[in-house]
Amino acid sequence: ALESIDFKNALEQFQNLVEKMIIQKTKESSGLYTKDDDEIDYEKFYKTTRRLFGSAVKDQYIQAFFRKFISNPNERPDWLEIFGCFSRESAGMPSPSKESMVLLVSEKQQITHSVVKRKDVIKGIVKVPLLHLTVTASQKGLITVFSKKRKSFLATLYFPQDTAWITGCDFLPNLKYVVAVTESTIILWDYKSKESEGNGFVIKPIKNCLLCVSTVTMADNLARDTILMGDDKGYVYLLTITSDDFIMKQSKAGKVSQFKVMDAESFDMPKRKLHDDWVGKVKYFPTLKRFGSCSTDSINSFVLDDIKRLEDHLPVKEFSVPKGVNAFTYCGKAKVIVTGG
Repeated sequence: ALESIDFKNALEQFQNLVEKMIIQKTKESSGLYTKDDDEIDYEKFYKTTRRLFGSAVKDQYIQAFFRKFISNPNERPDWLEIFGCFSRESAGMPSPSKESMVLLVSEKQQITHSVVKRKDVIKGIVKVPLLHLTVTASQKGLITVFSKKRKSFLATLYFPQDTAWITGCDFLPNLKYVVAVTESTIILWDYKSKESEGNGFVIKPIKNCLLCVSTVTMADNLARDTILMGDDKGYVYLLTITSDDFIMKQSKAGKVSQFKVMDAESFDMPKRKLHDDWVGKVKYFPTLKRFGSCSTDSINSFVLDDIKRLEDHLPVKEFSVPKGVNAFTYCGKAKVIVTGG
């Protein structure tokens, strides 16, 4: 497995292997190649790749990479393809309609939903591996829960809106709720409810415009969940929700559809200004026990630190990138954080 291998070194060895194959094919095409013990055939390529990357690569991807290289050595495949990461061009897929596409499960399967209206876009896609679910949220209020086991939509909610758009979503693993944020509210949806119009809670008002949300995964298995949120003023929020809050903190202001209203002022919601521009993304990494947040701010572009820093004023670990950071992720196998500007 990649955890026990220096990934960078393994990748360099793999690229050297490909270079040797290129030299071999060039000599073959010019008639200058003589077969010897160093000849790289499929069996040798397979064994070397398997030794370098272990079970992280699948047989079909090794075979596909080798076949693609042999058929056209002048256009070598991208090394990512050995892990099954294909660009749309290499996968040979037709471009689906932006209006109808909800999510892409693999290179072969596309799931659509007729409720998604024209000029609507998906703002969040979250996989819930333990429950075999995928949650999506569209800008104009359509939230869905897709069951991989049933191969169908388990629940669908169209959240009524005035002018606020949904900007992100996630799943609360302990409370078993879907959380979504709009420009002015936090939505907590009980997707298991049999109510035709959905059932859940809305936390409002939120003073600044919320732009992203992420669940903080803890191993305590208590009846509570913690979420991170980012807004348009550069603040990152920390909010913990318990099952008792659903009873104790209901507002007398009434309901939004079937959703009960909870007063945002009744929650202890620490926040800290980490960026001087919009917060583009927040994410908690359980392996690192750290959260990350990014912004197009060129000075405080990316922050990676303990969530306790949101409750105090100690310095945070931050990085500056010209024109800021729009996206980031962490690869546990390679032990690297990748950012995109």
